[in-house]
Amino acid sequence: MASHRILPHDQWIEARKALLEKEKAFTRARDELTKQRLALPWEKVEKTYTFHGPDGEETLPDLFDGRSQLIVYHFMYGPGWEEGCKSCSFLADHFDPAVVHLNARDVSMVAVSRAPIEEFEPYRKRMGWSFKWISSSGTDFNDDYHVSFSQDEIDNKKAYYNYKPQGFSSTEAPGASVFCKDDAGEVYHTYSVYERGLDMFIAAYHYLDIVPKGRNEEGLSYTMEWLRRHDEYDH
Repeated sequence: MASHRILPHDQWIEARKALLEKEKAFTRARDELTKQRLALPWEKVEKTYTFHGPDGEETLPDLFDGRSQLIVYHFMYGPGWEEGCKSCSFLADHFDPAVVHLNARDVSMVAVSRAPIEEFEPYRKRMGWSFKWISSSGTDFNDDYHVSFSQDEIDNKKAYYNYKPQGFSSTEAPGASVFCKDDAGEVYHTYSVYERGLDMFIAAYHYLDIVPKGRNEEGLSYTMEWLRRHDEYDH
């Protein structure tokens, strides 16, 4: 752990108050960014997508489940995989406690993967999750929202991810997309976020950001190298 100055209480309070002013500025900037996010234009969803879930076949409008807003988490679980992505699993550990509160605010939430549901359902049970998880197998949904790539796109570093062509090592990528349904039943795509933008879903990271060692990821070969699925840690 890095060494820190040790101050008398009064001096510590002054240092803390100086940081508090920066935290307040950050909060105000975040609030302004949120306003700009909410003011983004929308695009109408013209395609019909049919998903496969625990309740059988469902279209995108069906996923709203009587609400007007929908969050879709693009969970990395490709066809033939034996386990879900460990980073997506880290995020998914935070979903169940949030869903009841989202529902109370007119928001439904689902996870969507390209693998058939019978392939990831045993993993969902192993992880002990109860949030709704459905398959986009046989649809263009993952392609249209830029979270699945062909081998040719990967080989030629042309995977379109986070709004630019780039190299990507996997056929699947994480992300979240938001949709709204109006009174006429029309569905609109309002927002999608990828990469570091997904930090907002990870409460555990926000806890780590306030302890002395922080995320403690410096020196790792990649940021989440330390991470394990919640049943894989050596306690």
